[in-house]
Amino acid sequence: MKNITSIKLKGRELKPHKAIISPLLNSRTVLTNSPWNFVELWLKREKQRNALFYWNQAHEFHKASFGLPTQSAPLLHYYSFMNAVKALLTSKGIAFNQYHGIKAHSTGRNSRTINLRNEGVKISNQGILPSLSLYLGENEPVKIHSLQELLYNLPYIHRTYCLTYSSQTDMFIPVKDCQYVIDRSAKQAFLIAKLSKDFSTQHIINRFPTTFSLESKNKGQYLIKSSESATFSKPNRPTRTDLRNLTQLHQKLRLDLCYINGAQTLWYIKTKPSGPSRLSRFPVTITFAIMHRLSELCRYRPLELASFLSGQKNWLLSEFIEQS
Repeated sequence: MKNITSIKLKGRELKPHKAIISPLLNSRTVLTNSPWNFVELWLKREKQRNALFYWNQAHEFHKASFGLPTQSAPLLHYYSFMNAVKALLTSKGIAFNQYHGIKAHSTGRNSRTINLRNEGVKISNQGILPSLSLYLGENEPVKIHSLQELLYNLPYIHRTYCLTYSSQTDMFIPVKDCQYVIDRSAKQAFLIAKLSKDFSTQHIINRFPTTFSLESKNKGQYLIKSSESATFSKPNRPTRTDLRNLTQLHQKLRLDLCYINGAQTLWYIKTKPSGPSRLSRFPVTITFAIMHRLSELCRYRPLELASFLSGQKNWLLSEFIEQS
């Protein structure tokens, strides 16, 4: 790739950021054993009293969930998630309806057994979840989703999903060496990444979203790039305009560029295989939606939920409840 060079900020190569909205590209990664305490201190410093209240509520529900059995934990997890979202929206100055913004939707015709294809949710036009979706800039037109669709669209349990539904093709394809680069001659910045050799095939490329495309092949190694780019002038000393342009590009890509948090951040491209619907939603809203439905099942159909968690698909839901 002629005339291509890395973009550096304070001597560090710019790579994808886990934040979706307004990532601080020029800041170092925060290492902390307690994100709860870190956010609490930040909210105090910013004098975000109301957001701090919601955040502390979320933390208390989180702590109270420790030690609960799998069939009971979703109730407290959901209230933790809901208050965390309220803290986020409040800290951003976003007015929102206190209604949850989501309700149960079942196609099982009063079935006494729980089935992931039949159990689902319907997202409303107003409320906490719709406000989060609007803040993130989601453009998913469909408001009704089954639990199976939602679970399928989560990167952090996707391996478990594919093992549970053994005929399902992977949606999330791992990439490595992700970084933002600039074409000096065109003064355009874009993202590049490598596919591992196990996934370096044209069949995989054919399933890619339009946001990414194949750039080159070299000895079985596929290099991909973002289809869109951003105007960028100085790769070693980016201007404010450069960073603003790159931030806008980053936000466009993040719907199809997902990560799994761990000892190191792992990045994945969200592709388009056959199977359940591919949703234009971020993991945070999907997680909120699933946990809302599970919390309702905890309250109103506890025996059916307990029976389901003892059945064939128990590992998938158990992994979701634990990993979320």
